[in-house]
Amino acid sequence: MALMRERQGAGSAVPETGARVFVSLDDLLRLKHRAKGFSFLPRQPVHSLLAGRHASRLRGRGLNFEELRHYFEGDDTRSIDWLATARLGSPHVRVYSEERDRPVLLIIDQRSTMFFGSQRAMKSVAAAEAAALSAWRVTSLGDRIGAVVFGDRQIVDIKPQGRDIGVIRVLSEVVKQNHALGQPEPTSAAAQLNEALRHAVRMATHDWLVCLISDAAGEDEETAQLITRLCAHNDVLAVYVHDPLERDLPDVGPAVFSSSLGQIEIDSSSQDLRSRFAREHADWRARLADLSRHRAIPILPISTSLDVAAQFRELIGRRSERRAAAAQGRPLR
Repeated sequence: MALMRERQGAGSAVPETGARVFVSLDDLLRLKHRAKGFSFLPRQPVHSLLAGRHASRLRGRGLNFEELRHYFEGDDTRSIDWLATARLGSPHVRVYSEERDRPVLLIIDQRSTMFFGSQRAMKSVAAAEAAALSAWRVTSLGDRIGAVVFGDRQIVDIKPQGRDIGVIRVLSEVVKQNHALGQPEPTSAAAQLNEALRHAVRMATHDWLVCLISDAAGEDEETAQLITRLCAHNDVLAVYVHDPLERDLPDVGPAVFSSSLGQIEIDSSSQDLRSRFAREHADWRARLADLSRHRAIPILPISTSLDVAAQFRELIGRRSERRAAAAQGRPLR
């Protein structure tokens, strides 16, 4: 669908003027300087979607056991190993060190279902931007970034790697699959979501942070089972990419919708049709919310109509940004 331009308005997350159908590597590299004001670490601002009883308590980096030694005055009594103390006859403590990094796995959707947008950008572009911001933020904190990038025809696994080289490997593959969009898609495209999750289950062994960036098209019972397997030993969060037009069908009169499977003509002026469209979308969103609630998976809703970096700050880092702005005596945009 042709992208419509919208004038910039007030607020922190605002529509941009420049409709974007595809994304370039330079676009994603430039986002390095905007990957700030949010975090995926355990301590979150009180208004963050990653805080609160329904959000996953993100583990952060793990701990490595270093040694068992005698208790010295000033040691934290909570670190006393009572079994060793009883066995050895004197107080002993267990000493741990924090792991130097933690692998983060991005599952990035670039299927034909993502090749849609009505205002600022295609869903595929918004997903690529979300992936770039996440990758730059993760590596800036010293963690390694890996990915499962999937489109209609191909799924590519990228092992976690640190620093800029890890980010560039991920983003180069995202751009490659993004530029393959617009071609006739195979009928198996919907099944690629579960296949990508199976790849993630094989890669993310223990104590990873797994971030699914997708529109969740093709979600079914197996999707829930695969996510449950990922959640068993890892932290999982989902970036749900959506377009405003998917929620409310506009009244444009007779219209033809097409895909590689065929065409259908509808009368969008029908109030009954638009109501059923909105109701079915609401039911689908409710299923996603139910999946999130029962498995403690935070869902970050990202709209194609707004700046992605601003949405990240609004959803998971806004309070920190306000505090920094106040400290510098400047207004928060």
